[in-house]
Amino acid sequence: MDLGNADSWGAAIYFWIIPTVLGDAIFPPVPSEMLVITGGALSAEGRANAVVVVILAAAASWLGDMLVFQLFKRRLSHVIDRWKWGRAFHAAVHRAIARAGRSSTYAAIIGVRFIPGGRLATTAAAGIANVSTRGFSLCAALGGTLWAAWSVSLGYFTGSATRLPFWASSLIGVGAGLVIGAVVGVIVTRRRGSRPPAADPDEELDF
Repeated sequence: MDLGNADSWGAAIYFWIIPTVLGDAIFPPVPSEMLVITGGALSAEGRANAVVVVILAAAASWLGDMLVFQLFKRRLSHVIDRWKWGRAFHAAVHRAIARAGRSSTYAAIIGVRFIPGGRLATTAAAGIANVSTRGFSLCAALGGTLWAAWSVSLGYFTGSATRLPFWASSLIGVGAGLVIGAVVGVIVTRRRGSRPPAADPDEELDF
């Protein structure tokens, strides 16, 4: 598969969206945003359907959020500590909460996902805080849909405006998303008054 050739992607973009966005719920470095933005860039070239990309990305986002939420709501997070990947995931939760904050409000569940690491932090925090499953589910669905639509729009509009190859439009869209996310993160941090202290990787994982 020639990754630089739009024809090579075809329906493959639909196949990769669900596992990638699901994986991002547990491991934030998974490049789900880049893939969804690429879907938008491909749709600008007529190689993908933007609506289908949004639906798949939103559905996968909701499924991933519900998985992590239930894991922490039911206090099952210690079970995965038996494996190295589970301990790494648990430590990543600490780091994400330290970076994005431990807010479990409905507004945070919807909006903080636009900050790098914010999705994992708010989802875990909501489970720990025993937020209503129905309320969380609705907010996760709304937040996931907004995030998917935003990401696809970034790719679509950069592709339409620049007329560059889809991969170049994707990189521009990702860059714009990171800048906007960083600005939102700074605003949120300042509104909270101070930045949360960094997580100690050797600290006992007590949730």
